[in-house]
Amino acid sequence: MTGGPVRRFRALPLRSRLALLTALAVAVAVAAVSVAAWLLTRTQLLEELDRSLENTRAPQEQLAEALVACRVGVAAEPSARDRPGFAYTQLVGADGERCVARYSQPVVVAAQDLAVARGGAPEALHTSRTDDGQTVRVHTVREVVTLPGTGQRVTVAVSLARPLTEVDAALGRLALLLTALAGIGVVGAGAAGLWVARAGLKPVDRLTGAVEHVARTEDLTVRIPVEGEDEIARLSRSFNAMTTALASSRDRQAQLIADAGHELRTPLTSLRTNVELLARSDETGRAIPAEDRRALMASVKAQMTELAALIGDLQELARPDAAAAGRLEVVALHEALEAALGRARLRGPELAFTHDVRPWYVRAEPAALERALVNVLDNAVKFSPPGGEVAVRLVDGVLTVRDHGPGIPPEELPHVFERFWRSPSARSLPGSGLGLSIVARTVRQAGGEVALTRAEGGGARAEIRLPGAPTPPPSATGPTAPGR
Repeated sequence: MTGGPVRRFRALPLRSRLALLTALAVAVAVAAVSVAAWLLTRTQLLEELDRSLENTRAPQEQLAEALVACRVGVAAEPSARDRPGFAYTQLVGADGERCVARYSQPVVVAAQDLAVARGGAPEALHTSRTDDGQTVRVHTVREVVTLPGTGQRVTVAVSLARPLTEVDAALGRLALLLTALAGIGVVGAGAAGLWVARAGLKPVDRLTGAVEHVARTEDLTVRIPVEGEDEIARLSRSFNAMTTALASSRDRQAQLIADAGHELRTPLTSLRTNVELLARSDETGRAIPAEDRRALMASVKAQMTELAALIGDLQELARPDAAAAGRLEVVALHEALEAALGRARLRGPELAFTHDVRPWYVRAEPAALERALVNVLDNAVKFSPPGGEVAVRLVDGVLTVRDHGPGIPPEELPHVFERFWRSPSARSLPGSGLGLSIVARTVRQAGGEVALTRAEGGGARAEIRLPGAPTPPPSATGPTAPGR
């Protein structure tokens, strides 16, 4: 098959290709069976004909008359009482001379016949032709012929030849029958293949229509009915799961954009107001009192810091989970916690920090894990009263951070890890409501669990459980081991 037909075949619809392939497969099978049946029948017919020739003997009178007529040089004339025999009969001499009996056709003498006549072979069975071109099957044997009158016994080769006309006619009829059956079978197989292809591809057509509808309308609520447990049903379930995940992702994206716009509006409005006051002072030449100017500049810096933190949190949450999970390394959790404690002390210099930190190694993304630890400690610092205490403990992979602030009302606990969610009592405090969301996401990527509860005696208690070990694995003990 050349490149052109292959390209044209591939350009056909799938159901047409299936129908053609089915018809081709049936055609090859039927052709193979037909040829095998024809050859087997031909072999059986020839064997039957050969057995008939082997079991047939020409009458002695006929052989004697043919031999006498041949010797006197006169052809044997059939009488009124003679009838055609089962086979053509002729005698073959050692020199190749033929003596043809009545109602017989002369048959071309072959080398096998001469070998029998000369005593080189006991018999011969082969295919030959008559003088007028008729194909015959020939059986030659040596026989003793007694001449009439004299009683002389002569050993000659007798050839009995049977025309193959009947065999050829039967084989021709069989070939026509097999050809007709093959044609009907191929046409029927093509029609059946087309019907099966149409019936089998109906679910694929529905799936194609659904995909085209989604591509045209961006409607992710489309669902394909699932029937059975076959491959098409699995494909339909996968498509439904994909559209559900895409719809959920789009909803989350829209919600994130809306929440981000809402959270960015307040600091940007305040920042714009302060900048406009400073610009108006410069344009009008009316100086702002030094103390007020310092307050405005401090407010601008605070708002810029809040914006930078919010943008960093949004970038962290916008990253796909797979991108972060693909960069997991062995991290010394106790060292990352010590670094986060140092930053927390700077943000809450008036607070007292107590800690019990023991070695623990985990597999996580180093930067994300340190950011999550800072967020947990910042949350404790933000809600701790002046002069309060923050207790930090890391033992056997369980990190607890407890503060002595106002705590969290029970009805608000289910929402603390949601994006942009902020307690009504904390809306006046700095923050974007993304810190604990980042903590939950980072802990989940590391295979751990996080929970925030009310502490006994007041305050809040954050608990993080991370799988790991008190010693680093052998592959992480070199000079470039992470978590340094």
